[in-house]
Amino acid sequence: QVHLVESGGGLVQAGGSLRLSCAASGSIFSINFMGWYRQAHGKERELVAGISSGGILNYLDSVKGRFTISRDNAKNTVYLQMDSLNPEDTAVYYCNAIGRTGNSGGRMNNFWGQGTQVAVSS
Repeated sequence: QVHLVESGGGLVQAGGSLRLSCAASGSIFSINFMGWYRQAHGKERELVAGISSGGILNYLDSVKGRFTISRDNAKNTVYLQMDSLNPEDTAVYYCNAIGRTGNSGGRMNNFWGQGTQVAVSS
């Protein structure tokens, strides 16, 4: 089993910053991708930012220039630095990882954290 634990959410005013972290633990063989999704109340889940094991970055258009994703492969940890937050960023943010466990063979698995709340007031 692989477990993802998120931290760093909270309540901030518009224009403020938060830094989210997500640490993966368990029977990890390899992680090919780690990223952050978010789901606002009554809205569909969307990919905010992702980073592959090779360092390829992807961002949601609305967060480009404001959010920065980074990783520490040795610690199996991914971070999301969120600057210039606005109320539209309010959502539950979920960590996601795609990889293989120690006993999964060649099968790729999808893992999710429990989510951390980000609330931005106007």
